[in-house]
Amino acid sequence: MRVLLAEDHAKLAMTVATGLRQAGMAVDVVFDGHDALDHVATTPYDVVVLDRDLPGVHGDDVCRAVVAGGAHSRVLMLTAAGAVADRVEGLGLGADDYLPKPFEFSELIARIRALVRRPGAALPPTLVRGDLALDSSERVATRAGARLSLNPKEFAVLELLLGAQGAVVSSEELLDRVWDEAADPFSQAVKTTISRLRAKLGEPPIIETVAKSGYRIGG
Repeated sequence: MRVLLAEDHAKLAMTVATGLRQAGMAVDVVFDGHDALDHVATTPYDVVVLDRDLPGVHGDDVCRAVVAGGAHSRVLMLTAAGAVADRVEGLGLGADDYLPKPFEFSELIARIRALVRRPGAALPPTLVRGDLALDSSERVATRAGARLSLNPKEFAVLELLLGAQGAVVSSEELLDRVWDEAADPFSQAVKTTISRLRAKLGEPPIIETVAKSGYRIGG
């Protein structure tokens, strides 16, 4: 999944971003509300992790803009204020979830993954196609019952292809959803990852290349 982290405390932001990337997420980081709005306007994020007290444009206004814009992005709001009234107010702005600081990192990851699994979001918790299965919560993929050894990018690409339920996913969408904004759009990252995935998935081949369109899971 692709996540936008909007947090003005630079050290906290980079620590959280590193942890989310280690959990297999593609993460872009911004430090104020103006940049958050710019990123949301141009990139289809699965989840926006939003500090409520952002400078520039307040987090409340960023949340309103995300909701009003009709984007599919889920909003997880962070704040140092932990009172029930603050949580109620944040949810009332249209946020999908609310997490007071300080928080346990494992809980943040669990909440982000839960948001993506909500109705209307891209993926259910378990994806199955033929003898291939992927559990997004446990971060486990198997084929014919054998566990696959996948790195985070390979897992994320497979997750996106399985979530498409046989539909074609373009190279551009894979790059946009699995890699962050630092990725070179002219690189061979997608092609290389698909090649490694095919080797690890074994026979019979299950990832199909659709000429001039992209890739899909067959079977």
